[in-house]
Amino acid sequence: MDRLPGFSGLTAFYAAARHGTLTAAARELNVSQPAVSRRIAALEADLGCALFDRSRKPVKMTQHGKDLLKALHGGFGQIESAVGQIRQAARGKVVSVTAPSGFVGFWLIPRLGELDAAFPDTTIRIISQEYGEAVRPGDVVIRFGFRDDTEETRLLGDAVYPVASPLYLEKRGMSGRDYDFGRMTLLTMEAARSHWHDWPSWFASAGLTMPGGARVLDFTSYAMLVNAALAGQGVCLCWDGVLDSFLETGAMTRLQGPEAVSPRGYFLSARDGLAAEQHVRDILNWIAVAGQK
Repeated sequence: MDRLPGFSGLTAFYAAARHGTLTAAARELNVSQPAVSRRIAALEADLGCALFDRSRKPVKMTQHGKDLLKALHGGFGQIESAVGQIRQAARGKVVSVTAPSGFVGFWLIPRLGELDAAFPDTTIRIISQEYGEAVRPGDVVIRFGFRDDTEETRLLGDAVYPVASPLYLEKRGMSGRDYDFGRMTLLTMEAARSHWHDWPSWFASAGLTMPGGARVLDFTSYAMLVNAALAGQGVCLCWDGVLDSFLETGAMTRLQGPEAVSPRGYFLSARDGLAAEQHVRDILNWIAVAGQK
């Protein structure tokens, strides 16, 4: 394993990269500007490459600098998150809930007012986790995938079905009961090929053949995909329960007919399992009950 550079050099580079000037970085770190410059120079010497292109003004980061900044964003972000969580916990009851970004945006946020009202003495902290990002575990963990722990509780249903905006269907002379996949744009997610249901796997699971005439649009996140569907750009797949708020208001229409049943789903657990503190278990139980409604 490669030896890590000195922490002072990394913090100096991180501050300079975020603020854009050595003066602002020095102010944040409470040191002199020359001290910041020396720390960055020592870091570059240690790494054996330039992190900033100083041949022109204003200086710009090199590709090596951009790569390091991206890594530091993740590392320092997790440290900042942990420190904030520890400080909040020291002031009172705090429960952090980690969940995939799509679940947070489309299931948890619409219920956040009810959750907050049910626990007025507890600070609830939501950590949105995009698929593929470094794990940032909360006290209550909601993850997507296969069940792998007997202490996990499955949330929502196991059916996967297509939904679309009524306006999208109307423009194509279709409805939730009368439609043609071959004349639709199918919205899918890049990560779905190994992690989710993409359209080919959904058609196969539903016992259907994917039509050759359908156009496919690919997205990198479920939130983007759903927003595209809401904007009338195509039809997307929905895990039972995730988009209920849109189906109830009529912003989305479920296409009646075939559905797939998947062993994958959203699973709920406490980070410390059965040893979790009571206020953590209370939040977990509230989410579990809400997920069955």
